[in-house]
Amino acid sequence: MRIARNSLIVLGLSALLTTGLATGTAVAEPPNIPSETTARSELAALTVQADGTSTGYSRDKFPHWDDQGGSCNTREVVLKRDGTNVVTDSSCAATSGTWKSPYDGATWTAASDVDIDHVVPLAAAWRTGASAWTTAKREAFANDLTNPQLIAVTDNVNQAKGDKSPDEWKPPLTGYWCTYAKMWIDVKYEWQLTIDSAEKAALTEMLDRC
Repeated sequence: MRIARNSLIVLGLSALLTTGLATGTAVAEPPNIPSETTARSELAALTVQADGTSTGYSRDKFPHWDDQGGSCNTREVVLKRDGTNVVTDSSCAATSGTWKSPYDGATWTAASDVDIDHVVPLAAAWRTGASAWTTAKREAFANDLTNPQLIAVTDNVNQAKGDKSPDEWKPPLTGYWCTYAKMWIDVKYEWQLTIDSAEKAALTEMLDRC
C-alpha cells in the first residue's frame, strides 16, 4: 500500500510546484489525512508493545531533505505546499510567503521562522521499528511527501515537541488534536511502526475530540 502511494509522488511533484508557482495557491495541510473512522481502524491494527531504546540512533541514519527535482529539496517542497503566495528564487529557496502553523495558530512571513516537522519524529520511529530498517527505507520515511508525515509549523513549537509521542506532547491548539492524532496514526500504520499503551490511550482520547 505504502509503496504504491509513494510512487505517485514522483509523478505529482512537478505539477504541485508548477501549479503553486503559477497561482500562488498552497495546500494548507499534508496529503492523505484519513477520516476519523479510518484512523480508528488503523489504530486498532497497530501492534502495541513497549518502545525500544534510542541506542544507536542518529539523525544521520535518516538522510533527509532529499533533492526532489527542479532545484528543490524536500523542505522547500513542503514550504511551498503549506504556505500561501510563496515566492521562490532560482535555487527554490522561499524568498517570501505566509505560513500559518496549525499547531499553535501563529502566522509567519519568513521561512526561517518555520520548521518542517516530522509528525512521527525520527527518533520515535527508531524506537518503534525503524532501527531495523535499511538506510534507504529510513531515508524514504524522512522524506515522505505522500503520507501526512511532514508539515510546516512554528520552529520553537517543533523544537518543544522534540521526539515526544502524543502521551508526552500535543499541539498547543487543542482544536488540532483530532487532526494530529489522525496524521500520527496513519504514518505509524503506513510504515508499520509500533505504539505503546500510553501512546494508544492518548491517541484514542484525541480522536474523541473529532
